[in-house]
Amino acid sequence: MTLTDLPYDGLADALTGLRAHVAAPVALPGEAGYEQAAPWNLAATVEPAAVVLATSAYDVANTVGFAGRRGFRVAVQATGHGALSVASDTILVVTAGMTGCTVDPATRTARVAAGATWQHVLDAAAPHGLAALCGSSPNVGVVGFLTGGGVGPLVRTVGLSSDYVRSFELVTGTGQVLRATPEENPDLFWGLRGGKSTLGIVTAAEIDLLPIAEFYGGAVYFDGADATTVVREWARWCVELPERISTSIALLRLPEMPGVPEPLAGKFTVAVRYVAVDEFDDAERRLAPLRAVATPIVDTVGVLPYAAIGAVHADPVDPMPVSENHTLLREFTTETVDVILAAAGPNSGSVQTIVDVRMLGGALAREGAHRSAFCHRDAAYAVTVIGVPAPPVAEAVRSQADALVAELTPWSTGGQLPNFAPSDDAGRAARVYDEDTRHWLADLAERYDPAGVFRCGQVVRFVG
Repeated sequence: MTLTDLPYDGLADALTGLRAHVAAPVALPGEAGYEQAAPWNLAATVEPAAVVLATSAYDVANTVGFAGRRGFRVAVQATGHGALSVASDTILVVTAGMTGCTVDPATRTARVAAGATWQHVLDAAAPHGLAALCGSSPNVGVVGFLTGGGVGPLVRTVGLSSDYVRSFELVTGTGQVLRATPEENPDLFWGLRGGKSTLGIVTAAEIDLLPIAEFYGGAVYFDGADATTVVREWARWCVELPERISTSIALLRLPEMPGVPEPLAGKFTVAVRYVAVDEFDDAERRLAPLRAVATPIVDTVGVLPYAAIGAVHADPVDPMPVSENHTLLREFTTETVDVILAAAGPNSGSVQTIVDVRMLGGALAREGAHRSAFCHRDAAYAVTVIGVPAPPVAEAVRSQADALVAELTPWSTGGQLPNFAPSDDAGRAARVYDEDTRHWLADLAERYDPAGVFRCGQVVRFVG
């Protein structure tokens, strides 16, 4: 089994008739609309045979049916934050036009279409004092985040975001439109929460919203010269935090560009991210020792409306090329800190834009009400290395990241999370899923996609 794309041989040039078969706009290379295949992550080479600008589940189903009969594969993209390469034997379904979001304040739920971002849901839920459990960036697509499990800024407090999914609507590899809930097609419901696009293309999801109107949080930024002191203290301090508080720390080398605050642009800095729900006075008291270890250069922590949750990580908005590597840790020791500081701290020569360490545990460590394909709930920390693979440092970005992850092996679980560091590396499936989960996902994929229409991107299939 592998997560890598598996090549199809002898595909005919069989796109004639696609426009007649699909009501949505279709664009071939060089035609207007084809440019919408460009992903947010510009490092991914996305050059499909055709782009279908879907507006409904039926557009997706008709595209899949057509592709299955003509020997093409099908990939899907909303924002393209986790984009992988898309080749000329593949039809790309772009769902960015499917942004519908309906909130029911009485049941505290939202029905979200395939192309909606978390910002769409935040905007719809905020007037009702409700919170959508998004990731660090509100500009990421809801569906891609949830099918990868979903580790957000409140993860220690609320757990995995996909544990709050009530139902999915999806298109299978045979072109069927199905509903998946804990009672209806429960095998699909299990596999869609963590299995990424293995089992089909999700066209809508119904999710729970939580009654969180505001939080105490933000980020405290320190000068890079204080990195050693700040990282060491963070490692000691965070282990005493209750699970109603989530935190991460990041070594930053942000470029001088629009949107980057002047005190941070073009400099080496350290950011401590902090999010607390309830008991705000106690949360402020707990943060005080960390705030005092050095002089902050920017401090955004305070009581904020939940709709401002994206300010905690302040992830970039505009498309850019990104290269990631990632590993999960059992513990974060003094020796682990030494490795990270040597690789990415002051005077390290690092060309990484971000080296991020997220504390996990808390509610994440507990299985949700319904089991899912998400693995590695027992991980204590997640380390993600993010760089911009552009000349003249492109090769150094990748080699440095690989070296740092390798040096963390003594403390690593060997695992990775589905939404972090997407890759078509053949060994990735074994890092993302345990053996039983890989087997069940691959078995379900054979059942719901016997022709292998979705054998591309981040999927789990039997080899052959």
